[in-house]
Amino acid sequence: MRRGVSRWAAAALSGVIGSVALTAPALASGNSTLACPPEYFYDITSSSSYHMPASGAYFKDGPGGTMTVSVTKATTITATASVSAGATVSGIVAEAKVEVSASIAQSNSITVGHTYTRNITAGKYGNAQYGSWGYNVGWRYYYTASSCSTTLKSSGTAKVPTNAEGWRYWETN
Repeated sequence: MRRGVSRWAAAALSGVIGSVALTAPALASGNSTLACPPEYFYDITSSSSYHMPASGAYFKDGPGGTMTVSVTKATTITATASVSAGATVSGIVAEAKVEVSASIAQSNSITVGHTYTRNITAGKYGNAQYGSWGYNVGWRYYYTASSCSTTLKSSGTAKVPTNAEGWRYWETN
């Protein structure tokens, strides 16, 4: 978790604040409580590899033998998420790019001309699907109020593509 609490609260809790005049939040007018700048922020809570298939790029062959597949179609793979309470897919993608991988993108255009050959086990069917090697990320969207209290506004998962693309292969009976 990069920012499970507000940046100001995290700095105070870790003892990082050395000079109140330069680094601490401003004192709220008329009292001695610290005031935080109101902000919304994302936190990426988990990530795992995920192959995001390109539309129309699935092939099945067999049983047994050799399978050769080629992508000749251009398509775009776009990050997806169910969002609420003001969270946005672009905000989740931006935070995942910082916390998970710099190669994460809002969308990825698949290029043409990638050929793949694979031997299929006797009696089995070979399956190949072209797409982006992306991530499935867990995310949370928070709001920090001027009182420095942090509230979870929404959370969920998002599938985000990267610029790495290729074939996913598996066998079935």
